[in-house]
Amino acid sequence: MPRDKSSWQPLQKRQRATKQNKGPIPLPVEKGYQQSNAIPTAIQQSLLNVFRNACNKGSPAEIEDILQEVKGHLFNRDFATAFGKDDYLEAYAARWSPSRALGYAQIFSDLSPELIELLDQKSSETEEPSKDTSELSEQLEGKLNLEESANSSKPLNILCLGGGAGAEVVGLAGWLRHLKDDAPPSDDKPQPNISKLDIFGVDVANWDKVMQDLHQGVITPPFLSKYASAAAKAANKAVLPSEAFNVRFKQQDLLDTDAAGVSDMLTNSDIVTIMFTLNELYSTSVAKTQRLLYALTASMRPGSLLLVVDSPGSYSTVTLNGASQKYPMQWLLDHTLLSPKKDAEKGTPAQWKKLVSDESRWFRLPDEDLKYPIDLENMRYQIHLYQRHDGKPQQEQQQQE
Repeated sequence: MPRDKSSWQPLQKRQRATKQNKGPIPLPVEKGYQQSNAIPTAIQQSLLNVFRNACNKGSPAEIEDILQEVKGHLFNRDFATAFGKDDYLEAYAARWSPSRALGYAQIFSDLSPELIELLDQKSSETEEPSKDTSELSEQLEGKLNLEESANSSKPLNILCLGGGAGAEVVGLAGWLRHLKDDAPPSDDKPQPNISKLDIFGVDVANWDKVMQDLHQGVITPPFLSKYASAAAKAANKAVLPSEAFNVRFKQQDLLDTDAAGVSDMLTNSDIVTIMFTLNELYSTSVAKTQRLLYALTASMRPGSLLLVVDSPGSYSTVTLNGASQKYPMQWLLDHTLLSPKKDAEKGTPAQWKKLVSDESRWFRLPDEDLKYPIDLENMRYQIHLYQRHDGKPQQEQQQQE
């Protein structure tokens, strides 16, 4: 969905948190968050280079003129016009996606433990040996262990709802590059074993050209002058090789997508992301957004993850029995996905399990200078990660455990 710049708050203009209205359930106070496993500055710069080469077309003055037009349309909430031309889409992606891409790369790095668990589960489901294959000789088993496992050759499939502006695409590429460059996994610091990312972006505007340009920017080595040194040429490489990165896009209005359409989008998806999009969906139609979340619940496979990232302090107005009241986005999300306590006590099968929840985090740019023709910004966000449950009654689950 279209997203305006109001979700950004530069560090120097940070405002006081909005005082919460008295809602049905107060927002929880989360433990302090400390960033770990930071994405190196060199990788961050390589991601900025992708945007610089793919989206910054024309002189800085020309880009600024286009941005002013886009800002005007966004201010008037005329999204159809703001996202109606390729020039506008490229300018939007050049302006607001780079900072978010850096933040998203860090978010996925922070979520590595949860992704390890997801991949382990996926491996056990798809590669559990049958009775016949379990009798392989020790010699053959040893040979298999030396070769790349079958699971590692399968992609991690990610569906990005509202991800047309490319921040998710480039951020995920940076995260995988970080995994490949990082030290070998250890008992203290395991890393997910991922050989390929397959990203499917869905958005209401036609972001296909921007997405494909960014995809090419990720898998193509940066341009070097013919006078570059031999060392520079040897070190020059793409963020990811083409065989490790695939991107697709579909223009579709999420709020007008029925259950069958949602199911089709989710084919083979391991992770679904809704990044700086859910509150816009709620603002457009709470009822349709709830329907979308119910459709995701019905179609996402057990063990898959739903990642929601949005602006902190987001509220949406809901009308019940003729009375309107503002509810925190987080409360609406939990109310839809998580079973009420009274149902849980009755043994109602749980549909979702919340793995991570934080109402306010900061992604801060590194102290080292990053080179980009447009100002970059720190990113403040709320984050919620859910895992689709197997739907078994609690008593049955406890017996299995």
